[in-house]
Amino acid sequence: MRKKNEKKKKVHSIRIQLAVLYFSVFLGVVLLQILANNLFLEKFYLREKQDELFSAYQSIKTAIDNPDYDFESFSEELNYVCNTTNIAIYVMDPTSNVKYESTNGGKRLEMRLFGYLLNMVPEVTVVKELEQCKIVKTADRLGDFLEMYGELQEGMSFIMSTPLESIRESAKAANRFFIYIGLLGTLLGVILVWISSRRLTRPILKLNDISKKMVEMDFEAKYQEQAHNELDYLGENMNMLSTTLEKTLSELKSANNELKKDIEKKEKIDEMRKEFLSNVSHELKTPIALIQGYAEGLQEGISEDPESREYYCEVIMDEAKKMNSMVQKLLNLNHIEFGDQKIEMVRFDLADMIRNEIRSSEVLTKQKEIEVRFDFVGSAFVWADEGMIEEVFLNYFSNAMNHCSGSRYIEICIKQMEDKVRVTVFNTGEAIPEESLPQIWDKFYKVDKARTREYGGSGVGLSIVKAIMDSLNQNYGVENYSNGVMFWFEVEAK
Repeated sequence: MRKKNEKKKKVHSIRIQLAVLYFSVFLGVVLLQILANNLFLEKFYLREKQDELFSAYQSIKTAIDNPDYDFESFSEELNYVCNTTNIAIYVMDPTSNVKYESTNGGKRLEMRLFGYLLNMVPEVTVVKELEQCKIVKTADRLGDFLEMYGELQEGMSFIMSTPLESIRESAKAANRFFIYIGLLGTLLGVILVWISSRRLTRPILKLNDISKKMVEMDFEAKYQEQAHNELDYLGENMNMLSTTLEKTLSELKSANNELKKDIEKKEKIDEMRKEFLSNVSHELKTPIALIQGYAEGLQEGISEDPESREYYCEVIMDEAKKMNSMVQKLLNLNHIEFGDQKIEMVRFDLADMIRNEIRSSEVLTKQKEIEVRFDFVGSAFVWADEGMIEEVFLNYFSNAMNHCSGSRYIEICIKQMEDKVRVTVFNTGEAIPEESLPQIWDKFYKVDKARTREYGGSGVGLSIVKAIMDSLNQNYGVENYSNGVMFWFEVEAK
């Protein structure tokens, strides 16, 4: 149902997102550089050239103003400036003769200086004007120049000229260079990001797989990556969450299972209570009716002779005895089934117990002309609740006496196995119908109701056997033979 209502989300790979982000940022930087070149490169270039001219002027001025000034040191200073700054210099003395001329200056600078002094230079743009000199931008057939002219000392004039390369051409070349380098760098960067991002995305994908398995209630998968960053902490927390959820789910399942057992037990108890009341009502109906009938007969004086009255009293006493025996057995069974009877495990001689029960029943077996065979010699020590095992054996033995026919003998055997002792009680007579074998352990079930009523059976004995053996967690059963029936049970020997 959840899957039907779930909207399918569009998922983008983190690796692709990182690559796109890097490409966008780097491309943006390249475009910003190109824009900056177009807008500010020319101004920046002019500012740099102005600074170079002014720095050269300061150096020449310092050299001339030096008291130790001589022509040789002055020439060295000018040569140094020209070689390091690409500036052409021409200095004229007060008599209009050349004082100094740089190798890259020549006649052009002389003519330019005279032109400035006589205000004959066309197309001049004043860039900066100082007290004794000016910086101007000019152009001629040789190109664009940034020039500075004025006086160094009284009567000594100078001119400095530095070429201005085409700013626009330089910007275009720089832009093309940035585009090529930018695209190449972007491509290499995307490749590097794509490769390196795998280290980042692998633990994330692992965490995603673990979360999917947790949704499917599979808590076996654990985070074992080593990302050496915050993802390791997240993975450890996921592992702790998985363990906690598994433990909590296990506790919930256990609690749910116990709850189901409690509900089933309650339902079973209710059914048992209903069945118990129904069976007890049915079983007590006949003896109560007999007691009531014979008691009314005595009250009404139906028979006044002593023998009849004595017979009536014997019937009433016999039926009351049967009712008392059945009630006691039902109470005993109830205690065993509900776990109210405490089990006391002791070590005792099972063979000796069987011999004692056989001796106690000699009067009954002789009256019924039944031969009891028990040929086991020695001891058979077992671990169990002695009273419960005695109850089991007595139920088997009494059933055998009540149903013995034909050759009329009962054979009791003890078979010692590896860690258990098996006791079998066989009696000659009719076999139990196969369809009735699973039901003989149920309360109040009787294969032959008339015969059971004849010997005073209540149909509870084998139910007690079942309850006792189940409480001891031991095996028991019944087998049909051609000449009789054999019941058996097992007890722990060690």
